[in-house]
Amino acid sequence: MSMWGGVSFQNSASFTMEQMTFFYDFSFLTILLILVFVVYMMSYLACESLIKCYDLDNQIMESFWTILPLVILVFLAFPSIRILYLMDEVKNPMLTCKVLGHQWFWSYEYSDFTSFEFDSYMVFNLMRLLEVDNCFVIPFGLKVRLLVSSVDVLHSWTVPAFGVKVDSVPGRLNQLNFTVNRLGIYFGQCSEICGVNHSFMPIVVEVILNQSFSVWVENSS
Repeated sequence: MSMWGGVSFQNSASFTMEQMTFFYDFSFLTILLILVFVVYMMSYLACESLIKCYDLDNQIMESFWTILPLVILVFLAFPSIRILYLMDEVKNPMLTCKVLGHQWFWSYEYSDFTSFEFDSYMVFNLMRLLEVDNCFVIPFGLKVRLLVSSVDVLHSWTVPAFGVKVDSVPGRLNQLNFTVNRLGIYFGQCSEICGVNHSFMPIVVEVILNQSFSVWVENSS
């Protein structure tokens, strides 16, 4: 979860979020190098008195400053496209769950089990409005597919540690997938203005071992 004074991403808990963090670091380093180069050239040109002011044409220089940005954009585009395909790839999910947004709570349905669904309401305590009465429980290391929709207005199901954010639209079924690679409890919130109690729609996801998940499903259903 987010901590006071944090200026970067939360610790990643899924393969998707790991790739997004790596891409962020790579792109930030690239932009930093470009900034240093531009500042250096501006400083050099401002302080240098022997500048060729009368050069009207330089094919080598023009080719250089055309090809170099193209190479940089290609190096930024390929990792980005790869992450987009990883996020949209829904192949052989091990668990399918349905998430419904309401004003102002979430409903979860485990489609692979018979008549297993519950509502998740916020509980008032000292956890910065992030605690709920019923957590959304998923198994560790398995590919999970979520089918997200809404009953009334627009919502958005978001868990930053997983690197997932999907809109909950009435009459439309959106899907996403992720694989969690760390045990623990992870927090999120509705990220779409949905009414007066929009800030009271927390999301709590508990990741447990497969054996514990089987026991939990049996006891809860």
